[in-house]
Amino acid sequence: MSKKSLNSSKPIEKIFAACLLTLTAVTGISSLLPGEIRANERDSKLTEISPKSFVAKAVAKTGDAVVTIETQRRVYTYRNNGMSRGLLIDPYFERFFNFPGPTIPKSRIESAQGSGVIFGPEGLVLTNAHVVEKSDKLIVGLSDGRRVTGKVIGQDSLTDLAVILLQGTGPWPTANLGNSDKIRVGDWAIAVGNPFGLENTVTLGIISNLNRNVTQLGISDKRINLIQTDAAINPGNSGGPLLNAEGDVIGINTLVRSGPGAGLGFAIPINKAKNIANQLIKNGNASHPIIGVSLSNLPLVDKDGNESQKKGALIRYLIPGGPGETGGLKINDFILKVGGDLIKSPSDVVNKINDHGVNKPLKFEIKRGQETLILFISPIDINQLNMR
Repeated sequence: MSKKSLNSSKPIEKIFAACLLTLTAVTGISSLLPGEIRANERDSKLTEISPKSFVAKAVAKTGDAVVTIETQRRVYTYRNNGMSRGLLIDPYFERFFNFPGPTIPKSRIESAQGSGVIFGPEGLVLTNAHVVEKSDKLIVGLSDGRRVTGKVIGQDSLTDLAVILLQGTGPWPTANLGNSDKIRVGDWAIAVGNPFGLENTVTLGIISNLNRNVTQLGISDKRINLIQTDAAINPGNSGGPLLNAEGDVIGINTLVRSGPGAGLGFAIPINKAKNIANQLIKNGNASHPIIGVSLSNLPLVDKDGNESQKKGALIRYLIPGGPGETGGLKINDFILKVGGDLIKSPSDVVNKINDHGVNKPLKFEIKRGQETLILFISPIDINQLNMR
């Protein structure tokens, strides 16, 4: 081959190299091995399919407002040698039978832990009443490492809610309180708290049921309907927030069922919690309207074996002198409507009375035998009923 022909091949090589680079840019062909290409394609698809978890975003929005509440209370114990304390304080009895005098009461500090959520810029914390009940000292731990004392400004045992005021200088991180009336069964539920002292523990589940009456759980000393969830709520989670997928607080975690049905968690709807919290902040206590009746669901059949009215609430008991009795209600009356709204169950009656308030006439439509009656009854606060 001549020198001229050798030199003439260089432009052809340059043209080929340029075409190869252009083809690589257009088609995406690279120098990677086939296995590396497949790995990159897989990672790209995973990025498209699995974006940043909505749980992480929800917790990032509210997590800083979740606090640990450490409580301390002094517990006293007495030792009386098996004898009545009334007998042992009689010095003549002690000398005659040669008994030692009563010992000085011994005391110990009992510690416990729960969770809470800051909802007010002034350092207001929402938690459970059973977390702070009978406590002598409260220490509140924040996610940024700060530890401040807290003061209970109000608690309500009937709804198991309490409000604490942080004793320190802010600013304080706050959570956004959502609207529990908008949640539905099947919605995501994110429980945040400090179970067993493990800070900022997050569990995920769904809303399993709405308006679960506490009496269905065998609890008779509370007056509230609960949100049921399968998100794990463990000891120490009490008082922490239940979040929706957007990170808004929709409930306050209150209890978990143990034994049969273990794994079911329950939370106080945030709308109810806000109402009680506002009363606690303003008055130090909460009002609970009551008419003094005990109700049950209607029987499916009457005493003659005929199918009975299926909707309503049956009056089983009337507190003597209560608004219900003085207002004309009688045992075995069927409550059909309250405030013009149809009643499906006893919890509907309680909710209507709660929403109505105290010392204002409320319209009741009842069925007594074959007769339908209209009565106007004014609920009173439960504390007023106890004083009668």
